[in-house]
Amino acid sequence: MYPLQLDAITTAVDLAGIATAAVGFLAGFLAVLLFGKYVFVPGVRRVLESRGFDKAVRSLGTSVANAIVWVAAIAIGFTVAGYGAFLSAFAVFGGAVALAVGFAAQDLLGNFVAGIFILKDKPFEVGDWIEWDGNAGRVEDIDLRVSRVRTFDNERITVPNGDLANNAVTNPVAYETLRQKFVFGIGYDDDIAQATDIIVEKAESHEEILDDPGVSVRLVELGDSAVGLQSRWWISDPDRGDFVRVRSEYVTAVKEAFDETGIDMPYVHRQLTGSVEVLESVADDE
Repeated sequence: MYPLQLDAITTAVDLAGIATAAVGFLAGFLAVLLFGKYVFVPGVRRVLESRGFDKAVRSLGTSVANAIVWVAAIAIGFTVAGYGAFLSAFAVFGGAVALAVGFAAQDLLGNFVAGIFILKDKPFEVGDWIEWDGNAGRVEDIDLRVSRVRTFDNERITVPNGDLANNAVTNPVAYETLRQKFVFGIGYDDDIAQATDIIVEKAESHEEILDDPGVSVRLVELGDSAVGLQSRWWISDPDRGDFVRVRSEYVTAVKEAFDETGIDMPYVHRQLTGSVEVLESVADDE
C-alpha cells in the first residue's frame, strides 16, 4: 500500500474519531442541559418557594442551580467524548483557582453568606428600627452583601452583613408592644408616695401609654443627691408610633407636675474647698 493511501486512511480515521467525540459531547451536553433547565432548576425554585424563602434568596438559589447545570453539562459532555483526563486536570486547576480566590475574598464571601442568613432568618426587615454596636437607625435596604440604614440624623450607613449577623442587634419594633423605662430622681426630703402617684397619674393620662399592662414605679437607687424612682410603661404599635416622642411628652409632664407640687429633682453638684497661701517676694531684699 502506498504512503499516500496510508495518510488518507489515517486522516479519515482521525476525522471519524473527532466527529464521534463531537457527537458524544453534544449528546451528553444537551441531555444534561435540557434536564437541568426543565427539571432541576424548576425543582429548586419550587422547593425554595415552598420553604418561604425571600425573593433575593430564591433568585440566588436559581442562579446557583443554573451555574451547576452548565458546569455539569460541560463535564458530562467531555466525559462522553472521551476527554475525562483533560477534564480531571481542568478540575484540579479550577479548584486551585477557586481556593486562591476564596482566601483573597473571604470577607466578601462571609458578608455574602451572612446576607443569606439575614434574609432567611429575618432578625429585622426593611423599615425596622435597629440598634447595633452603638449605632441606630431604620433599615432602608437589605442586599446580599450589605444592608443600608438611615440614621435619625438623616445619614446613610452601609453596614457589611457580617457585622449585623455576628453581633447583637436590637429590634425595638419587632413586636406589637414595647416597654420603656425612665428613672426620675427626687430629693431625700421629698415624699416618695406623692412622687409615685404623680408618675403613675401622668402615665395613665397619656393617650398612647397602655392601661394594660399598667405603669409600675419602683425605687431603684439611693444616689449621692437623689432617690431614683424608675417608671416602666408600655406602648402599642411601636413601629408606627414615635415612642421617643411619647417618652419625651411623659417625662415633661412629670417634671412640670413635680415643679407645681414642690418636689425637687436634684442634680449632682460639687463644692470645692481649700486655701491659698501667698508668699511675699524676696526679690527686693536681694
